[in-house]
Order: sequence, then structure tokens, then C-alpha cells
Amino acid sequence: MAKPETHYLIDGYNVIHSWPNLKNKTGDLAEVRDKLVDILTEYGAYEHYRVTVVFDALFTADVEHIENPTALVTVVYTGAGETADSYIERRAYELAHGGHEVFVVTSDGAEQSVILGAGGYRIPSPELYRRVKAVKEKLRSRYLGKVSLPYTRNDVAGRLDSETAAKLDKLRRELE
Repeated sequence: MAKPETHYLIDGYNVIHSWPNLKNKTGDLAEVRDKLVDILTEYGAYEHYRVTVVFDALFTADVEHIENPTALVTVVYTGAGETADSYIERRAYELAHGGHEVFVVTSDGAEQSVILGAGGYRIPSPELYRRVKAVKEKLRSRYLGKVSLPYTRNDVAGRLDSETAAKLDKLRRELE
């Protein structure tokens, strides 16, 4: 029997307000949302999970808007009058009853209870932060290995042929 597909449903603003590297960011909220999506895209690709990040648009007149930055990542901006919680609850129920493994990332206690009742699993936002950091460290050590800096000075003159160095020296003297 094949392993069920794993889905992560993520309450975007809940995560932003609980992760230390995002909650203290100043500036444009769109920039912080993009940063979160980038982080989760990398994490989902490494773990082979489908990731859906949901952002509230409760107090706007906008309609629901869905973006797919990659084949495994979906970003949902809920429509007018719908919370991220209600979207996540509905989607978790659909996925869990469709035979998928569903993890909901939020630190909202009431939301976590509803998710467990729908057949999903819960992950508090700080726990996902720890998991993402562990994956980043794994990637860093696997692909970079031990990074050591050269003991010698790395200047341009060491990489020039003698003719080019002579021309540059002549230009320098003319400018003095």
C-alpha cells in the first residue's frame, strides 16, 4: 500500500506572529508573507510535503485568491468574511477524508482541537520553526560542509597577468 500524500496546512499570520525571525521584521507585510512562503517552499521541497499557506482577508471586500508558486506550494488569501481558521478546518476535513495525511500548523488551541476531530494532526507554530531550522542546518552541512576561509589575502592583483597589472599601475600613477 502506498504512503498517503502529506499535506501541511499553515495559518500564515499565526506563524508570522510566533516565529522570531518574522515577527520582528519591520516594513511591508507583503514582504514578510513572501519570506514565509519562501521558507516553507524550501522546507516542503526537502520533506516532499504539499504545503498550503493560508492568510486571512476577513475584513476586506476581496474574493478568495489562490497562487501556486510551485507545484507543491499553494498560497491562499481567503475571501471576504472568511477566516484562515475556517478555510483550514474545511480543507483539513476534505483532505483527511480523502485519504491524505494532514498536518495543521497553528498555535490556536481551539483550532487544534477542531483539526484533531477532523482527522488531522496539529503542529504548534514554534515546533514547525524548530523543524525548519533543523532542515536548514541539515542542508547547510550537507551541501556546504565545513567552510574555511583562506589564510592568504585575496586581492585583485594576485589574479592579474603582468601586462594588465602594468597598465593599471600606469593609470594609477597618471591619476596621482
